[in-house]
Amino acid sequence: MREFFFTSLTALFFTPLFIFGFGNAAAQVMQSTNYRIQSDSVNLGGGFSSSTNYSLESTGGEVGTGDLSSASYQLKAGYQQMQEVFISLSAGGAVTLSPSIAGITGGTSNGSTTVTVITDSPSGYELTIQSSQSPAMQKGVDTILDYVPSGVTDFTFTTGATNSHFGYSPSGIDIVQRFKDNGASCNVSSGDTLLACWDGLSTSPVTIAQDPTSNHPQGATTTVYFRVGVGGSVGQAPGTYTATTTLTALPL
Repeated sequence: MREFFFTSLTALFFTPLFIFGFGNAAAQVMQSTNYRIQSDSVNLGGGFSSSTNYSLESTGGEVGTGDLSSASYQLKAGYQQMQEVFISLSAGGAVTLSPSIAGITGGTSNGSTTVTVITDSPSGYELTIQSSQSPAMQKGVDTILDYVPSGVTDFTFTTGATNSHFGYSPSGIDIVQRFKDNGASCNVSSGDTLLACWDGLSTSPVTIAQDPTSNHPQGATTTVYFRVGVGGSVGQAPGTYTATTTLTALPL
């Protein structure tokens, strides 16, 4: 009986990137249960003006404005100064799943990548994942289907004898509720069991981690685990299958 093997399954990621945007300053002067005022100012004039294409907020009589900087800090003083937000995403390179999967007996293959998000946005950040194609894992016309959980997510990655699947499971201090667990079930409690709560990739961005506060300068780390499972009766075509996955960090 001839036995064939899959060569390494590879998930390719975009190279490390830095995203800069604009958002809120890191403090509030007044707040309630549902609202907060980032900054206020007492002036002698100003207000709002608008036209078909533009709107203007002006201030009159403000003092103590301008830019100041040192070796370590930068200050933009004044009510109308632009309030900048910094966010960075650092990530590893390509992920190679291992071991190779035997074509006759089937099996599982695993890999992971770790990213760190740093932001000074007072509203925090969100980290999303998405694939560039559907199904995510492909080799020419041959594909491995995206994992479909029986619930919101599956605590255990399960592949039947006649199935082949590709899924992911994030782990970290900021993972969203659907990936948290109580040691037996997902989307409950606040636990983070390693290699638990699996889902399949989508071509639409899915939030996997989120923090409503600034985490600068320490940042927050999230590890995304990938797994391919091939049943022994599938007859999956041999070869190298590739999935291109994008992780994106955005300020909130």
